[in-house]
Amino acid sequence: MECKEIKQDEHKKEMMAIQDTMDVLQGKWKIAILTSICFYNKRRFSDILNDVSGISNKMLSKELKELEINQLIKRTILDTHPVTVRYQLTEHGKTLRTIIDNMTDWGFHHRKKIIGK
Repeated sequence: MECKEIKQDEHKKEMMAIQDTMDVLQGKWKIAILTSICFYNKRRFSDILNDVSGISNKMLSKELKELEINQLIKRTILDTHPVTVRYQLTEHGKTLRTIIDNMTDWGFHHRKKIIGK
């Protein structure tokens, strides 16, 4: 894949779009959290906590709130005993599926290239 040449004003718009994306997905955990939810459609807090190795309860809670503010996930409280909270991607969040799939593919190829596995 080659990088394309573009006009200066288009370049500024593209750089702004990249910055917007990075602002929403920034940090160590957000993409992993979204991936956990994406691959299983609906996930409980504890399921995500088990999927995302190394994240604390407090950090997961913070990141889920930010993803909800950015309308990428929806939080549903179920009337069970004890109360169950489930998270799922919104329609807007589902648009990240291509990015997640591309990152997954790239990660497989990169790992194979670097360490041969």
